[in-house]
Amino acid sequence: WEIVIPPVSPTQRGDSDDGSPGNLTLETPSATDFSLSLVDTNLPSEAEPELRSAIAKRLSKGAVFEGLGNVTSVELSLPDSRVGCYYCLFQQDKPLLETATTESVPDTAEYIVCFLGGSEKGLELFRLELDRYIQGLKTNVDGKEVSSEACTKSYLSNWFEAAVCPIQRVVNLFQEKLTFLLHAALSYTPVEVQESDEKTKKDINGFLSVASLQGLIHEGTMTSLCMAMTEEPHKSVVINCSGSQPQFSNAGSNKFCEDWMQAFLNAAGGGNPFLFRQILENFKLKAIQDTNNLKRFIRQAEMNHYALFKCYLFLKNCGSGDILLKIVKVEHEEMPEAKNVILALEEFMKEAAVAQTC
Repeated sequence: WEIVIPPVSPTQRGDSDDGSPGNLTLETPSATDFSLSLVDTNLPSEAEPELRSAIAKRLSKGAVFEGLGNVTSVELSLPDSRVGCYYCLFQQDKPLLETATTESVPDTAEYIVCFLGGSEKGLELFRLELDRYIQGLKTNVDGKEVSSEACTKSYLSNWFEAAVCPIQRVVNLFQEKLTFLLHAALSYTPVEVQESDEKTKKDINGFLSVASLQGLIHEGTMTSLCMAMTEEPHKSVVINCSGSQPQFSNAGSNKFCEDWMQAFLNAAGGGNPFLFRQILENFKLKAIQDTNNLKRFIRQAEMNHYALFKCYLFLKNCGSGDILLKIVKVEHEEMPEAKNVILALEEFMKEAAVAQTC
């Protein structure tokens, strides 16, 4: 990691649309007169000037907005010469570190924090988490009457563990039981974590948040699904972490989630936290594709009985028919033709389930 201070310019502070000074935009000067002042870093001495130069070149090409990080690749004198770099501008009333002198830091300082690791593509997957981590740094410093340099440096040094590694920790913790967590995330089933330390609970809740389809399907559908699942009696999944292995109650699973659980376990040997996040994104993408395919089949089935049979075969073979049917049922609640198709599909699925148990 590294912290630098950009040069102050008259256009550096901008007002937000409502007149409040909440939005900070750094309008950068030309590359020839642009320089960054180093506050602190844990980079090797030979790599630090290279990073500062690379970030200065990036900043000179356009405006940077406070709290919205950017990701790029930089070439440095490190074992992995080309690495991913996340950098973010933020405003801080108090000096971020006690070693920063009042001469070097303005009354209201603008800092740029850089995190190095993995590849540009890998870090891009975690950009929102890193934005929140920078916000946590601001909150951490603002909440103390006296800024603790040791705490700030510890917070900065922990960025990879806190923002990138939680998904990997969850996979290693749950192993084959990860299928229950994937099913809960996909079906919007509430999850209650018991007898757990704060770090583990935060990891689990973070995994569920990333694994859900929130933001990828219609907001009204998502709200209705959450309400429907919450109203069903005894449907909350309970995870008890009091023992060496977490224990589940009221958990569900299906072939789709079991297959993706296996994909996570196959990747566990490599120990690459970026790969786990990519697998999770692929899991969500496949779920969305299956949902859209089912919607298309349902539209066709409103006028064609053969298409209704195709719907049934798709639900039977996709591995997540139980969840997909709930999603489209909520979404088509106000459409009588589609509703009749879905009712017929529910009957088919119930009959198939009974036949399997006989």
